[in-house]
Amino acid sequence: MKFLWLIALLFATSAQAYTGQELRGDCQVADEMYAGQKSSDPFQAIRSARCIAYVAGFADSYAVSDFLAEQVGVKLNAFCLPKDADLSLRLVRAVVIHVERVPSNTTVSPATLVAGALAKAFPCSDSLEPKK
Repeated sequence: MKFLWLIALLFATSAQAYTGQELRGDCQVADEMYAGQKSSDPFQAIRSARCIAYVAGFADSYAVSDFLAEQVGVKLNAFCLPKDADLSLRLVRAVVIHVERVPSNTTVSPATLVAGALAKAFPCSDSLEPKK
């Protein structure tokens, strides 16, 4: 019985491989890179790439979720990304702006931070209410 409680406890606590603190730092580095501030430190390039990949992957997975939801007649409407050539830059900038407003010691997951950032930066113009 103790073994089952231990397993339940392990699954109840959520461990994150990537934290909100890391996301903040990585995206600040990526934003600096986009602003033309180059660094000779290869670790900075890796941090920048990690932010860009995480945010782009989040946006892509949301697009897949939105597509699948529409297949069953549901519109997610959490955010609507523009079809811009500089979308990666805009995504990173939206995340940086959002995480700078969140306390630095936050325990909020990176996914929640990115979702909040994109929802604020790219609201959908469509209303979920039926048109009369």
